[in-house]
Amino acid sequence: MTTDTVKKKAPARAAKIKVPTEGINKLRIRVRAYESKILDASVKQIVDTALRYDAKVVGPMPLPTEIRKYTVNRSAFVYKNAREQFEMRVHKRLIDIENPNAKVIEALTNMSLPSGVNIDVKMM
Repeated sequence: MTTDTVKKKAPARAAKIKVPTEGINKLRIRVRAYESKILDASVKQIVDTALRYDAKVVGPMPLPTEIRKYTVNRSAFVYKNAREQFEMRVHKRLIDIENPNAKVIEALTNMSLPSGVNIDVKMM
């Protein structure tokens, strides 16, 4: 006697995506730029905007500067020992905004910052 066993598949569950409107405990803002003066001005603008709406701000905390170094030959074919070195520095800052309300989030999204400043925002 042979019995055929059939495995039943569980019904497919629909993916539920929750968009947090309330209950956001913290906004973690990571700001990156090539020039430290522009970066500090942008961070000051973000902190002032958050403080204007009575949010608790932690930071700005400086993160380690990322340094990328490139070595290039000065000439195309001869003089192997003649080289130039270039480097790119990426300065970083971290800002935490605790218990932000809707006004703070709206003000931060509508803020215009100078070009060359990269912002990553995480809602935790």
